[in-house]
Amino acid sequence: MKKILLLLAFVSSLLYGQDVTKVGTTAAKFLAMPIGPRATGLGGAFVSIADDPTAMYWNAAGIAKLSQNELVFDHTAWFADIGLDYFGIVLPMGVYGSVGANITRVNFGDMDVTTEDNPEGTGETFNASSYSFGISYARNLTEWFAIGTNVKYVTERIWHESANGVAVDIGTIFTTPFRGIRLGASISNFGSKMQMGGQDLLVQKRIVDQYGTNPATNAYLATDQFDLPLALHIGISNELIQNDDQQLTVAIDAVHPNDNSESLDLGAEYMVFNKMLAIRGGYRSLFLQDSAERFTLGGGLNHQFDNLHLKIDYSYEAYDRFSGVHKFSIGILF
Repeated sequence: MKKILLLLAFVSSLLYGQDVTKVGTTAAKFLAMPIGPRATGLGGAFVSIADDPTAMYWNAAGIAKLSQNELVFDHTAWFADIGLDYFGIVLPMGVYGSVGANITRVNFGDMDVTTEDNPEGTGETFNASSYSFGISYARNLTEWFAIGTNVKYVTERIWHESANGVAVDIGTIFTTPFRGIRLGASISNFGSKMQMGGQDLLVQKRIVDQYGTNPATNAYLATDQFDLPLALHIGISNELIQNDDQQLTVAIDAVHPNDNSESLDLGAEYMVFNKMLAIRGGYRSLFLQDSAERFTLGGGLNHQFDNLHLKIDYSYEAYDRFSGVHKFSIGILF
């Protein structure tokens, strides 16, 4: 019994007693950049709601809820002229579940090549980018319980160097019989380590040993391997008000990443005029040590045009030390 108690104490200290948060120790950090203005407007508290194609990012089980084909285009204008784009499409297949595909792209733009001799630039430019290509599947196992997964190929590139990896997301959503309260959980970015490699790591090295000296031996510089930004999300949500004309949804998510401290995301969404107009607000990374993230605001329009159902959403994320981040998306049901 004493050994078990010691083991539990040791595990708890690893999970919750670390003074070092491991910030900046994972690769492909763009995988942790929030997707979708609706989810962002809710402060990122979306793991138990997840009911559109951005669910493939937040909780793949959510696409099992969709009854119509749906696609979404999402653009984020980050600070420092960084652009984040997301495309997702979901095709429901009735009792066989739902399938989906998604692409995430981050473009850092062109940057000047500088050297010690030319600190203002050589006249050359280089580019850095990150991509994720995913395929999702989800199914309702019962009337109340859905499970889903998203498998993705991840690649990052800077100039002539690149790193590649494969990751899996797994999620569940349980709708309880008590007032329709939803519980959601997801594990994101469980996969391989990533390591940079490429032609610019090829150098000539002077080798000296007992057999003599070789002044120009071709060698590759060794780079470290880094984990992906693994994260556990657990959330709960419910409609406090729900009728034909209006709906008020509140949500809270607990987040446990492998490269930072635990935190909470809070959000609320108020929909009126038969759910045509939505107003959202939230707060990201509550209780996170040294967090620069603050409140979020957003809104959306949802309207049916004959056979075309259109969704337009926007959100604003406030930061403590940076300018705000704007997100826009267009969703089409067909």
